[in-house]
This record gives sequence, C-alpha cells and structure tokens, in this order.
Amino acid sequence: MSKFAKISFIFFSSISALTLSACQSLQTQPQSTHPTAQGLNQFNLQGKIGVKTPQQSGSAFFTWQQNQEQFDIELSGILGVGKTQITGQPGQVTLNSAKTGRITAASPEELLEQATGWRTPITNLVHWVQAKPASLKAELQKDQQQRIQQIVEDGWTVHLSYNQTATLPNKLILQQQLETDKENRITMIIQNR
Repeated sequence: MSKFAKISFIFFSSISALTLSACQSLQTQPQSTHPTAQGLNQFNLQGKIGVKTPQQSGSAFFTWQQNQEQFDIELSGILGVGKTQITGQPGQVTLNSAKTGRITAASPEELLEQATGWRTPITNLVHWVQAKPASLKAELQKDQQQRIQQIVEDGWTVHLSYNQTATLPNKLILQQQLETDKENRITMIIQNR
C-alpha cells in the first residue's frame, strides 16, 4: 500500500472513530453535567483534511453528515479518486473502499485499531468542529469575541480559527505531542456548513 493510501486509511478510520465515539459519549453522560448536551449533534460539513505524522502525510476532501448518533462520511482524493465511505451508528461502524474492502467493528476504537494498529483517544472531533469542549476537563482559551480559540483535551491541543464574526470555526488544527520535536497533526478546513 502506498504512503498516501496508508495515511488516507488512518485518516478515514480516525474520522470514523472521532465521530461515533463522540456520539457514544453523549449517551453515557448525564445531560445536566455535560457541557455539550444542549444542542444535539446535527450538521453537514464539506472541506479538506490533511494528516501529518512523523512517518508520512496526506490529504483528502470530505463530506460529513452527522444526524444525532448516526453519521455518513465520504472521503476522496482529487477528482473523486480513491473514494472511501464511512458510516456509523451506535454499536456498528463500517469503512468501505476499493483499496481495503469492507471493514466493520462494534466501536470506533476497534475499527481504528483494526485498520491502523493506532490506539488513541480521538473521540472529540464532533464537539470541536462545533467549537465546544467534549468534557468538563478541557482547558479553554477564548478570543476577544468570547469564541473558543484553543481547546486542550485528552492529549490534544486544538486551535480554532474563524471567518470574521462567525460563531463556528472554518479551520481546526489538532496537535498531539509525541517525543521531542515530533507530533501528529490534523488540519481540517471547513469550506461549507
């Protein structure tokens, strides 16, 4: 498998894990204590995502439809080449592409580990794209308009950028520090909401 195919596969699995895990965390926490319980997760996003690790890097275009606990993510390269479909609902996550075939797991963490061998707590992206922390333990920094500008949570630092007076971010940079001077980085540009 080429380096781009491997990193794309990691990304596809990661997005799947991020999405469904965040949905599952909403089910297990009482609404009265969870900062994101209000305003359930329903959105449509389109854009581009890049993933960079110490070993490799790659990028893809994405369309992400989230409807409460169910999601559908489509990823593709330039001109739709290398299309991958990821769908999920509580208890089942499925990744399907021409390169990998169909992979199904009971949880997003299992799918990610099956696909990549990579185990990491990346369960918060559903919240972060909505400029929300995923837990009460998150450390937040806000800008002058009181929008969340940085979230530090579960070993990741997330930088959020906004267009002018927008209340939702158009760019997220997720960084996970590894050993000295090394990191995993995900850059997500949201072109349409």
